[in-house]
Amino acid sequence: MTSGTARPSLDQSSRRDLGRSRAVGLALVVISACSFGSGALFAKPVYGAGLDWKALLYWRFLIAAVVSWAWLLARSSNRRSLRRLSRRRWVVLGALGAMYVGNTGTYYAALETVSASLAALLVYIYPVLVAVLALRVGRPLEGRRPWIALGLAVAGVALAVGGIDPSHAPPATGIALALSGGAIYAVWVVLSAHLGGERRTPRDPAPREALEGVEETDPAPAAALMLTSAFAVYACLAVVSGEPVTPDRVPSSAWYGLFGVGLISTAVAMQTFYAGARRIGAARASLVSTIEPVYTIVLATLLFGEALTAVQLLGGTLVIGAVLIAETGRRGGRGTMGAFAGSATEAPP
Repeated sequence: MTSGTARPSLDQSSRRDLGRSRAVGLALVVISACSFGSGALFAKPVYGAGLDWKALLYWRFLIAAVVSWAWLLARSSNRRSLRRLSRRRWVVLGALGAMYVGNTGTYYAALETVSASLAALLVYIYPVLVAVLALRVGRPLEGRRPWIALGLAVAGVALAVGGIDPSHAPPATGIALALSGGAIYAVWVVLSAHLGGERRTPRDPAPREALEGVEETDPAPAAALMLTSAFAVYACLAVVSGEPVTPDRVPSSAWYGLFGVGLISTAVAMQTFYAGARRIGAARASLVSTIEPVYTIVLATLLFGEALTAVQLLGGTLVIGAVLIAETGRRGGRGTMGAFAGSATEAPP
């Protein structure tokens, strides 16, 4: 009888532990989404102080890399994780960090002329583009979901752009840059999966083993290495273009935004997403992250007085609905982003 009563108690304890782990994971992903979504809000005062997107991203990745390495070296478990990385994984993470430059550069360049609300909406077409790219690369969703999602997303973007007040319309280059940011990030996700080992072959349509091996990379070393690689690229760009790379050349009014985008919208955002995704799964984490554009739009309205028209809000609803359709499709229990997100940190702009 003793052993018979102990088992249910142990099972209940395990369920409670699992429930707590999932609750923590959910909270971490929500924090990550809000942190990433704050990037556009921190960028606006930096631009107002006279810095451009190249200077902002130089300081963003410098601050984020320093903080990430401090966190990595401060804990013995993180240092052990770093030592366990293979040489190939170092190269992969460095390459992913360098590739991330294309996504962040176009997005933050767009923010110089496009409102934070509209930019957040336009760039969030990327999950649907990943769903479509997955039809040919990696593991696709079953059925017609990717095409339905793509149609809704395209219609949503058309409404978002078409609903712009002509008297306050941003330049077409800004809109193109915001859309390019989403498209480049979609390609980044697919390439990161490929570099991480995912393959699609006729004999093995769902090679989970490849992704499972990549997922062993812990958040701290993965984030530190990718952020360092991205910083190296922006450092070269800043030096060549003559950007302010010394503190005395940075206006005092810009430091709040620079530390905000580097610490909160990059270092904290990356670490919390990766840690949360390991607890609740990459597919669910990607779905929860759908709150990011909503968060950005609400805060931009409150802080900067930005407002989307009714037509643009309808477009935004269609875009987010398209993401939900793409993310809630199932193939062996994983959504489209879940099929890719195992190889690297999910890192929106």
